[in-house]
Amino acid sequence: MPSSPAPRYAGLDGLRAVAVLLVVVYHLFPSAFLHSGFVGVDAFFVISGFLITSLLLRERAATGRIALRAFWVRRARRLLPALALVVTVSASAAWLVGGDVLVGLGRQVLGAATFSYNWLSIAAGTSYFSAGMAGGQPELLRNLWSLAVEEQFYVLWPLLLPLVLLVRGRVARVAVALALATGSAVWAVAAQAGGASITRAYFGTDTHAVGLLLGVAVAVARSPSPSPSPSHSPEGALVRPEGALAPAATRRIAATLATVGVVALTALVVISAWPGGASNYPMVPLAASLATAVLIAAAVHPASPLGAALDVAPLRWIGERSYGIYLWHWPVVVLLGQAAVGRFTDATVPIPVGIAAALVTTVAAALSYRLLEQPVRRLGFRGALRALGARLGGAPARRFGALTTLAAGVLVVGGTTAAVAAAPAVSSSEAVVAAGARALAEASAAPSAATTPRAASEPSALGAAPSPSPTPSPASDATPRTGRHGKPLPPPPAEVSGDRITAVGDSVMLASAEGLLGRFPGIQVDAAVSRSMWAGGEIIDGLSAQGALRDYLVVGLGTNGPVDGADLQEIYDTLGPHRSLVLVTAYAPRDWIPGVNAELAAFAASHPRVVLADWSQAIAPHLDYLAGDEIHPGPTGGQLYAATVADAVDAAENQRAEVAYQVALVRWATARALASAASPTP
Repeated sequence: MPSSPAPRYAGLDGLRAVAVLLVVVYHLFPSAFLHSGFVGVDAFFVISGFLITSLLLRERAATGRIALRAFWVRRARRLLPALALVVTVSASAAWLVGGDVLVGLGRQVLGAATFSYNWLSIAAGTSYFSAGMAGGQPELLRNLWSLAVEEQFYVLWPLLLPLVLLVRGRVARVAVALALATGSAVWAVAAQAGGASITRAYFGTDTHAVGLLLGVAVAVARSPSPSPSPSHSPEGALVRPEGALAPAATRRIAATLATVGVVALTALVVISAWPGGASNYPMVPLAASLATAVLIAAAVHPASPLGAALDVAPLRWIGERSYGIYLWHWPVVVLLGQAAVGRFTDATVPIPVGIAAALVTTVAAALSYRLLEQPVRRLGFRGALRALGARLGGAPARRFGALTTLAAGVLVVGGTTAAVAAAPAVSSSEAVVAAGARALAEASAAPSAATTPRAASEPSALGAAPSPSPTPSPASDATPRTGRHGKPLPPPPAEVSGDRITAVGDSVMLASAEGLLGRFPGIQVDAAVSRSMWAGGEIIDGLSAQGALRDYLVVGLGTNGPVDGADLQEIYDTLGPHRSLVLVTAYAPRDWIPGVNAELAAFAASHPRVVLADWSQAIAPHLDYLAGDEIHPGPTGGQLYAATVADAVDAAENQRAEVAYQVALVRWATARALASAASPTP
């Protein structure tokens, strides 16, 4: 039997629109000003906590009980149709696109089907804020983590609410809700302090329940509320409690509520624009949740003009479809990015791709709302199936439409099955990094190879470690070859051997290990995933203390974050006056890369014995040599990486040899002149 329309609270549709716009702009246009637009999800949590608790309290006040089965059926009618459509269509489209977008799809579909996406993501070690330098490809259905948190709340909260209601007094009940919210925030901080990852703290239902519980507190603070008016719109009756105040008092309250609401809305937008919000969990989401709670309280008050202002037609239209917009926008931008440019990195969505994703999302959400979500909400699952059956037995045009719907359903279910079956175990970037690690492991396992100690806190792959003997003097420092009359000969073109090179790098160097080993047999390589320049400094200090540094130190550590000149200077000082430093520029679709390369170039230009291996310039015309993330080189890219390093090392060796030759030539010419001057004149 179809459910009756739920009461509609003034301003909530408009607030939903604000929340979904924050998230969509954050994801589709990451270079825009909403640096922390992900807090739109927290605004949704507060709205959900408020609305669900209000409905449960209203039902209990009217009937004396909470009909759990009916509540969960209503939630299923609201959530499942659009979710099933998005998952199956997105997975089928991913199957057609292919590549890295399929990685982990089976786990994602399972998480969507069981509303456990957040916990499965925690178990898999994925991240909401970054695709990860090793994996590179964001998950197709990553945005479903928040839906899982909400659905878990919908299951648990109706069971716990009667216990809260045992507490006597509205103030005491609000205090309980606020205490639970505080406990969730404190637990998030404690979990991270205890070593838990940001993924665990952000995805965990226990550590991210603050917004939901603040919404609960607002709902409890407003209870008991009168029953809604018997008149209903298609979206439910607008809740306006009865009772009237004197006109002057009403105007004062309205002005106060409007002011408070505008301040709260402004605060929410400012928080969404706050730089670096992802690294300040849970403080930034907590601030956004508090602002949203105040905004809801100001909007739904019967004397407030804010609710009507938020419910202007465009915002209400978006708000009514906000669920579908949220579901569609992320898989759409991932698929469009993959199809348009062969990869998708959430840190750098091309503007045309973002615009196209916004348009596709809007159309898809509007069609889903009209043709699927509303019929199921109005008729129920059985009623919607009966209506489809009636169309199959109707006029030819209606029968054609029904058959088309059934055929499309079969296709997307089949496409989802095929996509899950075809999903690769790892992404292309993970595959090339793993291949590099295997190459180094094989080199280290060779009978003539030793293992170079490293910091125990950081895993790395090592190849062809040095012999325990001291580092030999560079060949360019030896006496130059001489010709007739002892005149020094120009040095031959240099080709530095691997046993004179130490290389320390990140996952890009690790992926290039096979190329380096092939170009420089005997090279010493220490490379690891997600390593930055500051970590490299510690490793180089350790190698120096062991006497393991060779004539040339190659450093490739610019991919994972900005580079500080002080870190470079520390490495340079560690090398001493008899070794050369080769700095490898970085290439990645990350906003800090231009600054990294500028810093490396400036350091090389201002310091002797420092040369630049310009990997960024070398790989730019050959992006097809890279894996799907456009960061990690494949086999051909690894050879180009090694050739780029070889050119830099050989150039430095040639320069040293040329200096030695010029010095020897001056000495020879001086000796010849002195000898000629000392000889007797005939």
